[in-house]
Amino acid sequence: MTYCLGILLPEGLVLASDSRSNAGVDHLTTVRKLNVFENGGERMICLLSAGNLATTQSIVAMLKEEIGTGTVGRDLFAARSMFRVAQTVGDMMREIITRDGPFVQPYGDPNCSLVVGGQINGDRHRLFEIYSAGNFVEASSRTPFVQTGELKYGKPILDRALDEKTTLAEAAKLALLSFDATIRSNLSVQAPIDMLLYRTGSFDGSNLRKFNRDDDYWHELRRQYGDGLMDLVRSLPPLPGIDSPA
Repeated sequence: MTYCLGILLPEGLVLASDSRSNAGVDHLTTVRKLNVFENGGERMICLLSAGNLATTQSIVAMLKEEIGTGTVGRDLFAARSMFRVAQTVGDMMREIITRDGPFVQPYGDPNCSLVVGGQINGDRHRLFEIYSAGNFVEASSRTPFVQTGELKYGKPILDRALDEKTTLAEAAKLALLSFDATIRSNLSVQAPIDMLLYRTGSFDGSNLRKFNRDDDYWHELRRQYGDGLMDLVRSLPPLPGIDSPA
């Protein structure tokens, strides 16, 4: 399993994924699950993947092979909008699962889920979550983030702190804290964390950062957040009927 997160803001997008893949507790590997498709100055598309690793790698490989063919419905660079990009990715997912699913099913779950975000020149930046059936939902100002994989532990901090006024830099910190909560509570999610910060209208996917387990900033962020949270708890009013400590 994994954890993937996409955040949609007026200023841009935050897209992040962990790197743990496992086929049982004695077979843990590190795999990059964030893929960027760029066409200089014209479009930037980012795909995050969770679920069956063979399925997601096949989807990404097939999408890469179709780049430049000009085939509408298969070539991401031929899609005229991010909505069409989401359709193309969903269709490719159906194709792979339909082909491989019956053979995989006796041994495990062949399904996966994806997060797709980006921008095409002439279209606004957009963010989608694509389900294993190939259908999808789109993020909006009222629902500014999507998650897939082990999402429940990292969701509360986003629900509490994230809104459309949040800056891209603040959202990046919230994303990392969302991953921190997930890593602390679930062994199937672990660093390195790959994070892409995309600024609206830049069509540039190069602002990509990897946070290893021993990354100085990642370590300090987690420490200060933990210490600050305990300081806040200590400052809260005592429960009625319970005396404060002397």
